[in-house]
Amino acid sequence: MSETHTLKKGPIIIIDDDQDDCDLLRHIIDNIAPRSIYRFFANGQLALDYFLQTSEQPFVIFCDINMPVMSGLELSKRISENEYLRQKSIPFIFLTTSRNPGEIRKAYELTVQGYFQKPSTVNTFEELVKSILDYWDRCLHPNSIK
Repeated sequence: MSETHTLKKGPIIIIDDDQDDCDLLRHIIDNIAPRSIYRFFANGQLALDYFLQTSEQPFVIFCDINMPVMSGLELSKRISENEYLRQKSIPFIFLTTSRNPGEIRKAYELTVQGYFQKPSTVNTFEELVKSILDYWDRCLHPNSIK
């Protein structure tokens, strides 16, 4: 991708227990939006602890489904049940290898903003991530309006 820009919002949260997938996603985002800030977590519990303790306003959450300790589905559920976290209005995107219809249905019942299967090629993966970041970068956020 030749076009790059700087995201106007906070850190990008990547929750995935596969370090190679985290590294690839970071590389892709660095090509799209250099100087992005990241927070990485290997499971949902670590991410939930961060969300409950931080005053940061994350830009977007990219989350895997199947992880040890706390799954992505459980994390999404816990966020939606917590008034403080719900009011942060953080876009929650599942980015996973799972195509399980039950998991997809459950994800949307939890009102996530997207469920995407990780593409098999880097170019397709980059196009997908760019479209997601562009969309949320253009979206108005209640915490950014003064």
